[in-house]
Amino acid sequence: MQSFLQYNPTKLWFGLGQIERLQQELGTPGKRVLLVYGGGSIKQNGVYDAVMEQLEWMKAHVVELSGVESNPRLTTVQKGIALCREEGIELILAVGGGSVIDCAKAISVGVYYEGDVWDIITRKAEATRALPLGTVLTLAATGSEMNNISVITHWDKNEKRGWSSPLAYPAFSILDPMYTTTVPLDQTIYGIVDMMSHVLEQYFHRTDNAPMIDRYMEATLLTIIEAAPKLIADLQSYELRETIMYAGTMAFNGQLSCGTDGGDWASHQIEHGLSAVYDIPHGGGLAVLFPNWMQHCAEEDPSRMAKLAKAVFAIQPEGKTEAEIAFEGIRRLRDFWNSLGAPSRLADFQINDSRIEELVHKSFMKPSVGQYKIMTRESVRDILTRSL
Repeated sequence: MQSFLQYNPTKLWFGLGQIERLQQELGTPGKRVLLVYGGGSIKQNGVYDAVMEQLEWMKAHVVELSGVESNPRLTTVQKGIALCREEGIELILAVGGGSVIDCAKAISVGVYYEGDVWDIITRKAEATRALPLGTVLTLAATGSEMNNISVITHWDKNEKRGWSSPLAYPAFSILDPMYTTTVPLDQTIYGIVDMMSHVLEQYFHRTDNAPMIDRYMEATLLTIIEAAPKLIADLQSYELRETIMYAGTMAFNGQLSCGTDGGDWASHQIEHGLSAVYDIPHGGGLAVLFPNWMQHCAEEDPSRMAKLAKAVFAIQPEGKTEAEIAFEGIRRLRDFWNSLGAPSRLADFQINDSRIEELVHKSFMKPSVGQYKIMTRESVRDILTRSL
């Protein structure tokens, strides 16, 4: 293992009825709050009313920013920053999934930055101060409720950038699984793929002697694999939503990368380029790309994929080469995602090869792509071509 510092300042309130903790987290009555949310589903499923009841009880002055996109855009972040400055906002409350929380994180650090917040997102500048941020999670997927990472899209440039800051951790997050029981089938599927991809990205590390962390990751994947088909068949099950919600948080709150090199993340970087151009669901893009990244890497070194295949997909190794074990595990992963209803080809999104070179270019917005295997442009082109 590598030496490491484990740090996560987010206070997590998990369980039924935990929305009442919002009063405690607000602290003093009369706080000026920016309420950030998406397309309005929280008004249909009762979450908005539950949040507003708590805010009204605390006599909060509420300013609303609605309409956050599924791939949150810089223009929405800039609108939120302007509202915070104009209204003297003291706390940002993000109510929604990872996209809403990612947007709120960018707003929180952008309020005190004199330049364009895109400078922080593209790592040309460092955030030095942030407004306090709280979240009420309504979609299990990204883990943004308990990490310091955010992804924002500059639509005019067709650029989608992931960024992080020690200041971007939510101060608190409220997770009531009941609030996810009305999430529709497609978003549930994409969320499951996304959280599994977060575990897999971290699993593909090259750190020696990390058996405890490896088993944490394998256990998380096994738990999701066990619960996911049952949830797809019973979307309103509180118990299954509870399991998946907690798994999504633990998949990407820093716990699973302790003592390792952090994992690969090439599949995410390639997908960011893909959804920056085509605006497709992040989980859908990952469902297509990740098995093809694994196939590409296993052709050179199948060892890690074979370990995953045996530990998570129970592939029996007798009479098989390491490569055969690895490829069977990759097929099992692809088949599992497809069985849930996730896409298998970019053609499922009406994407063809007409913009392949642009997608390759968009994948290299950072100096390098991948860590388990460093990607070349030829590598990325191969993965995208396999995915068509």
